[in-house]
Amino acid sequence: MLYIQRIYDHEQDYQAYRVLVDRMWPRGISKINARLDSWNKEIAPSPELRKWFGHDPEKFAKFRELYLKELAKNPAMPEFIATIKQKLNENNVTLLYGAKDTQHNQAVILKEFLNKELHQTN
Repeated sequence: MLYIQRIYDHEQDYQAYRVLVDRMWPRGISKINARLDSWNKEIAPSPELRKWFGHDPEKFAKFRELYLKELAKNPAMPEFIATIKQKLNENNVTLLYGAKDTQHNQAVILKEFLNKELHQTN
């Protein structure tokens, strides 16, 4: 299964393949304690898009539209999708993010994008 989770949550699945999908490292989290398998900052929203969005829920619909366009054009996505697909064959995968808002963030959009792409390739 593909999950998303806030990296600051106390309950973590450390058995899953854990990938941080933020461009910037989350404040207050040590790299050792994060226990990541991967940090894929190149698939995060561009700095310009991230700054424009500013985690404003009212901008989320437009942010989603623009981020999906970035993902579709991102040269790192084919390899990322292949890795996620391989890892899902072995175990659960958790996309980790740092945003406080659990409904209006890039991981929600990325999970949606990945589910669509993985479903098409099956």
